[in-house]
Amino acid sequence: MHNFTPLASLIGGMMIGLSASMLMLFNGRIAGISGIVAGALRPERGEWGWRICFIAGLVGAGAIARIISPASLAIGISRSLWMFLLAGLLVGLGTRLGSGCTSGHGVCGLSRGSMRSLAATLTFMAAGVLTVYLTTHVFGANP
Repeated sequence: MHNFTPLASLIGGMMIGLSASMLMLFNGRIAGISGIVAGALRPERGEWGWRICFIAGLVGAGAIARIISPASLAIGISRSLWMFLLAGLLVGLGTRLGSGCTSGHGVCGLSRGSMRSLAATLTFMAAGVLTVYLTTHVFGANP
């Protein structure tokens, strides 16, 4: 377990929880990234500004982290382009079928005690574990 970082993980989790709580408290909105992005792509009156700011904050925080500590964002995934495209398509499909994403269901829904979010999160996680197992051990893709 050379990537075990409990303090960084705790701080990151607290920041995610705080930002989701602030969005709910001040805007009355769930911090579900797929819903926020979808709403920015087809905006309703008065909804576009906060959604764009939220997305800009996500991208901006990643850009700042990349500048401050490039090694912390180094990715060691060696998959083919078609596998990334297929993965993106499947994630998008799962998000539509589940009426939300892992941030909306897993972070916000579970903290509200939503049974629907529990079922969705368990399904997302099981599908992820199964996908990694199949692509790595059955289909022989290099990790």
